[in-house]
Amino acid sequence: MTDPRYTPLALSLPATVPFVGPETQERLRGAPFVARLGANESVFGPSPHALQAMRAAAGEIWMYGDPENHHLRRTLAHHHGVGVENIVVGEGIDGLLGYLVRLLIGLGDAVVTSDGAYPTFNYHVAGFGGALHKVPYRNDHEDPAALFAKAAEVGAKLVYLANPDNPMGSWHSGADIMAAMEALPAGCLLVLDEAYVECAPERTAALVAADDPRIIRMRTFSKVYGMAGARVGYAIAAPGLILAFNKVRNHFGMNRAAQAGALAALRDADWLAQVQAQIAEARERIGQIARDNGLEPLPSATNFVAIDCGRDGEFAKAVLDALVAQGIFVRMPFAAPQNRCIRVSCGTASDLQAFAAALPKALADAASSLA
Repeated sequence: MTDPRYTPLALSLPATVPFVGPETQERLRGAPFVARLGANESVFGPSPHALQAMRAAAGEIWMYGDPENHHLRRTLAHHHGVGVENIVVGEGIDGLLGYLVRLLIGLGDAVVTSDGAYPTFNYHVAGFGGALHKVPYRNDHEDPAALFAKAAEVGAKLVYLANPDNPMGSWHSGADIMAAMEALPAGCLLVLDEAYVECAPERTAALVAADDPRIIRMRTFSKVYGMAGARVGYAIAAPGLILAFNKVRNHFGMNRAAQAGALAALRDADWLAQVQAQIAEARERIGQIARDNGLEPLPSATNFVAIDCGRDGEFAKAVLDALVAQGIFVRMPFAAPQNRCIRVSCGTASDLQAFAAALPKALADAASSLA
């Protein structure tokens, strides 16, 4: 025998990843992107105080980070008005989703999500042998009522809902989420991904008690805080569930510099407000570029805009490919009918000027290729 003895589950899985990274695409095309507008990162960067804190921590990088994330958890708890026992920190929301699925999902356990929603969650469910059930979007919004009805139908242990949503940028009010939760079946945990909530209108966050055992809320420093490369996420939930993460998490997964940077970023409200204003301005600019080319931008509560290309997924993919060929990195939804859109992250003025210059040719090339 020359190969390791993989588990039957591992043998059944495809060798794939949820996303092909922009660096991979750059290697394949043999050139860097002119504008990186596909990963929903914050090109506006982190707080200068966060950068300073991370540089200072670099001198101590020979030490492991605090495995309890003590200072960051206490500061997050104070920020949200909850107990430190309600907070767990991990390697981005992606890492926390993996730990959560590992805690709750075994072979054949039912999990519910929206068709076309964040694929990394699905990746973790498949990796632990869960049975994924999907419901369609409704009017380009995730549909809480349909999600919870499906959860009751299949006896789901987890149901995933992003608010605001990726990839469409749509959102529900926190009050609507809470009202819909009345139909969440007993024994089912709502995974509420609020990665983009700092971009959203007031009252988008669900004001659910931190001790409510029906829900776990996920937050991140990757978006508005501009620290995607540092991989810092956290979750708010009832103490029993938070404590259970200690059974499976990588206790030394958070490096010292990331912890220090997140602490400083959280304390810099002025920088956060400045970035929020830049995001709002960039969303308006992306919308105008779309309208200038006869396309329709969808309303967005995130740091990206979904643009309806006016036809089907084949045409949108042709537009995306033509943009990539010109050095403009964007992405698109995976499932119909949302895949009629391309998704463009907020960028600098020069990024968006490059997008504006490339889009007319991309539309013409796509139309020509499908004629």
